[in-house]
Amino acid sequence: MERFLIFIKHRLPFLWVVIEEVNNLLFSLLFIKKLDKTLAPVFAEHDQTPYSYRVLHRGDTEALYYLIATQDPADLEYFNPHGFDRITIERQFKNRSFLMMGSFDGDSLIGYFFLRFFINRKSFVGRLIDKNYRGHGIGRVMNDIMYNISWRMKFRCLSTISRNNSLVIKAHSQNHLMRVLKELNNNYLLVEFIPEKRSGEVSDKRPAENYL
Repeated sequence: MERFLIFIKHRLPFLWVVIEEVNNLLFSLLFIKKLDKTLAPVFAEHDQTPYSYRVLHRGDTEALYYLIATQDPADLEYFNPHGFDRITIERQFKNRSFLMMGSFDGDSLIGYFFLRFFINRKSFVGRLIDKNYRGHGIGRVMNDIMYNISWRMKFRCLSTISRNNSLVIKAHSQNHLMRVLKELNNNYLLVEFIPEKRSGEVSDKRPAENYL
């Protein structure tokens, strides 16, 4: 299933748009109430200083565009959840099955993370941290928020990781919540994050991770 979706996303973008629209409609009908009830308590558990975390909204389009645009191109090589132009980012907020979240230093957006939900109760995680804020523990909080939203929704929490992304591979070797499920095409791994242990969180000293 994952191989099929990755192939469509990268080779048949017009078909991927149709799949996302249908998935968004069905997710909104079946799961959106559960998601709305899940968000507040999860974010409340991670309300800490000096950084804050919340769901992003359409009004955050410009801030998200600026965050992505100011990162080094090499940092975005393995991070391509959607287009990075303003119009595409603004359009992405209409997709209820794609939960967009941010980390803030005061009013400044310093990190972007997301959950892409599919109606077969699978979700895929992704995150990007501003180059000036890596190594501050932000990534660990992002992970905890993403994982717990997915788990409390009774969704499997997954990711696709490129073996060529050496920084991510090294960092994930410390993540005791991660299990490799299978090899995918083009040197990718499909991994799952399982709530078995609470130790060994992933370091955030890396630019971004690669996701479906």
